[in-house]
Amino acid sequence: MKKIRVAIVGYGNIGHYALDALLASPDMELAGIVRRNGAADKPAELANYEVVKSIKELKDVDVAILATPTRSVEEHAKECLALGINTVDSFDIHTQIVELRRSLGAAAKAGNAVSIISAGWDPGSDSIVRTLMQSLAPKGLTWTNFGPGMSMGHSVVARSKKGVKNALSMTMPQGAGIHSRLVYVELEEGFTAQQVYDELKADDYFAHDELHVIPVASVDDCRDMGHGVLLERKGVSGKTQNQLFEFKMKINNPALTGQVLVNAARAAMKQKPGCYTMVEIPVIDFLPGDREDLIRHLV
Repeated sequence: MKKIRVAIVGYGNIGHYALDALLASPDMELAGIVRRNGAADKPAELANYEVVKSIKELKDVDVAILATPTRSVEEHAKECLALGINTVDSFDIHTQIVELRRSLGAAAKAGNAVSIISAGWDPGSDSIVRTLMQSLAPKGLTWTNFGPGMSMGHSVVARSKKGVKNALSMTMPQGAGIHSRLVYVELEEGFTAQQVYDELKADDYFAHDELHVIPVASVDDCRDMGHGVLLERKGVSGKTQNQLFEFKMKINNPALTGQVLVNAARAAMKQKPGCYTMVEIPVIDFLPGDREDLIRHLV
């Protein structure tokens, strides 16, 4: 069986763990890695792999995993889709997913390709669990409680603000889907925590939650990539009240994101041209192997 040839665009935390998951997948092979600096300062662990500045330099790419900051996903996806290369990403701004789906849907169809967006763990695999819970109790309430743990997307945004040398954003659950953000920052000389707070609070990533900015001497001394989630739903099945469901996990954040992206890359090869979120794809499509064997084992 021909293996799926996958390129990884970006090689930060997510790109590193996506590579681990890809190399462990029996049905995939690495086509190459796209980095801003190409092969310059090539990490030792990439010595045996092709590393380039542009995806156009790679041959026979089936799917590109976009391990880039959320706000650059659309640009990278459109470049790949125009080349007829399928894309998957972990875009994580919940309020902009529908808009991105429309935009990349048009680009994917024009390129006769597939784009799977927001394929991390939330949004992503948690979205599938929320969908299942709501189907089991159509009337009711669902609460998504993140953490405590490091948010990669929020940390990237915090590091981009004026006066910030380095930053770590921690998500702290308060229950019933309400969270606070604790942002630990190394400040540039002449800047204050209040200035950073004002910049963050004006950003959509931080605007909707309680926020605390805490200056520290070293962000690396605070860093831990652990995270977690507790999904809860209380609702009604038919006419029966008080149906209670819970889904809980404790994870390494970028490792799980990398695995979901690899799963989505596999699923992209099984869809018709267009753009999809994970809830629109049969869950069996995320798994390697023969469909009937999977049904025999899982059902």
